[in-house]
Amino acid sequence: RAFHTSTSSKLEHDTRSRLNCLRSSTPYQVARSGSASAMADCMQEWPEPIVRVQAVAESGLAAIPGCYVKPPRDRPAQQHLAAAANALREPSDDSIPVIDLGELLAAGDGRIDGLITEAVAAACRDWGFFQVVNHGVAPELMRAVREAWRGFFRLPISAKQQYANQPRTYEGYGSRVGVQKGGPLDWGDYYFLHLAPEAAKSPDKYWPTNPAICKEVSEEYGREVTRLCEVLMKVLSASLGLEEARFQEAFGGAECGACLRANYYPRCPQPDLTLGLSAHSDPGVLTVLLADEHVRGLQVRRADGEWVTVQPVRDDAFIVNVGDQIQILSNSVYKSVEHRVIVNAKEERISLALFYNPKGDVPIAPAAELVRPDRPSLYPPMTFDEYRVYIRKNGPRGKAQLEGFKGQAVPGTGNK
Repeated sequence: RAFHTSTSSKLEHDTRSRLNCLRSSTPYQVARSGSASAMADCMQEWPEPIVRVQAVAESGLAAIPGCYVKPPRDRPAQQHLAAAANALREPSDDSIPVIDLGELLAAGDGRIDGLITEAVAAACRDWGFFQVVNHGVAPELMRAVREAWRGFFRLPISAKQQYANQPRTYEGYGSRVGVQKGGPLDWGDYYFLHLAPEAAKSPDKYWPTNPAICKEVSEEYGREVTRLCEVLMKVLSASLGLEEARFQEAFGGAECGACLRANYYPRCPQPDLTLGLSAHSDPGVLTVLLADEHVRGLQVRRADGEWVTVQPVRDDAFIVNVGDQIQILSNSVYKSVEHRVIVNAKEERISLALFYNPKGDVPIAPAAELVRPDRPSLYPPMTFDEYRVYIRKNGPRGKAQLEGFKGQAVPGTGNK
């Protein structure tokens, strides 16, 4: 349904109600009280009518509705917006590290070079983010999948509404995360799908049929990026002095999950007041992001609290970030890092995030090899199904969830 300016009064009314957001229980209480069935029980429907951000952007409003306006402390600084508007490939002294996997993949013998493990270890300790190049995924496939989703989001809203999602699974076309009535909204639409394992794949009814190539190219892309994640699992394990298979086995082996979220950030008349995606860390193992080749927007919070706009070094580079489950399994040696998305007054932006996640029912806790008397276990065992209840209920909330778990573990315990 097209959005018209006549609906702005309704949006402002909704805004006033959203100011009275419900406060949640602690992250630990939410997660421990929630199983997959409990999650389904509390997330059957969206609490309010969904308005597509694309519709708001195309309505001609000069001022964004209040439900998208962030508190002053969370708004992007003017210099960040100006930097994002500059020409791409601008050199920067604070760029996130770049890891070249070419030699590792070309060797074909499975041995991981010490220089690569050292580089990955430094990136995970210092940033929680890194870029990868020469990663084995064909540039032609990357371009094809990006263009397929760009084609979908440029369809009329009426053509996309048949795929509208619900919070039971999030699969399909969405415009919000979190089911708390009155929750703040971000300036972005998305499409979410399960790609792996086979038993968990999204059925055909959730896949768009226009563009016709969307399903085929996305599944091929998902297989290739999942293989890359499996390589990175070995590198991460080796970088901590563990057996190369340790991380993969701890997260569920061949039953690890892969999900795709295609993001669409429309042009915004007031980009200084809002965010395309609020600050958060990712709940899973790894996220592999294919960024827009023309418009920047991803920002990473450095250890000193400053936000850095990420500049892909090449169109075929991936941006990889450590998820909360890596922080848990590594006993906080490696840390997931807050990141967010800023939006643009002149340009729309597309990105594709592949989330590599643990098997849902496998308890994850710090690896026993990384627990010592002087570094006790920092986190309690918890399955990913339990863990993700929090973000699916509350939406992105910085690192509140993970920090809420600290101190809940029994010292000396580890993931066997």
